[in-house]
Amino acid sequence: MSLREKFRGTGVAIITPFHEDGSIDWDSFSKVIDFQINGKVEYLVVLGTTGESGTIHGEEKKKVFSFVHEVNKGRVPLVAGIGGNDTQEVLEGFRYFDLEGYDAILSVSPYYNKPNPEGIFRHYQALDAATPLPIILYNVPSRTGQNVNAETQLRIAHACKNIFATKEASGNFEQIHAIIKNKPDDFMVISGDDGITLPMIACGAEGLISVIANAYPKDFSEMVRLCLDGNFKEAQKLHYKYVDIIHSLFTEGSPSGVKAYMSIMGLCKNSFRSPVWPVSDQHLEKIRGLMKAAE
Repeated sequence: MSLREKFRGTGVAIITPFHEDGSIDWDSFSKVIDFQINGKVEYLVVLGTTGESGTIHGEEKKKVFSFVHEVNKGRVPLVAGIGGNDTQEVLEGFRYFDLEGYDAILSVSPYYNKPNPEGIFRHYQALDAATPLPIILYNVPSRTGQNVNAETQLRIAHACKNIFATKEASGNFEQIHAIIKNKPDDFMVISGDDGITLPMIACGAEGLISVIANAYPKDFSEMVRLCLDGNFKEAQKLHYKYVDIIHSLFTEGSPSGVKAYMSIMGLCKNSFRSPVWPVSDQHLEKIRGLMKAAE
């Protein structure tokens, strides 16, 4: 199966369930994985931002990667989140983590230290030369504080042959258009924003790495498939069904929002590792109302 066949459609940036004491809830984790796969998503992304990767390190991170592989049993492709703002540390992660059963790596652009475009390019060039698996670049300026502009993404796409896709979450359609128009034919553009996935696919994107599909995998992956089939009239019905829910996922931070939905569904506890915190009681009541309306 080609990379395009594996990653065309919906990937889920899966949550990491915790007990109240902050330890990983492995039983709920297994339940969440099965829920996504039974919901017909195309692939799983492990320890992305939604998985609270910022508080999972070293041996524990290695254990999470292995656990998901064991539970998945080859049912869907897997993507490992390995990124950071220290190029050498990311390269060490490539060597350190056991990536058996994984098909690709999602690597977020360097955050906090705000490198210039040349620094970003050199970072990904180093990753491209050392990676054990194909890489999806992840541009999310709202979290990293630094946009990877279209020129830099296109430079990476043309020069770094092991980097086969971008998860583009800038929300800037001028940038999105430039990337899609000028990218190599075999380079994939993947939406990193649930709310604008429909118009991004209409412009030429090939799918989504989703937050909302944690809670609504069946409907949202179907919405993406309808878009990819060109059936935007039917896709719009599902898109608008979930517009308000998508907004609510991020009103008081993510993954706080999506875990609130999933805890109500009985899929996990509403527990996090500091500094992530549950949504307010007021917002939780709003979520209950949105869930009822979506039934």
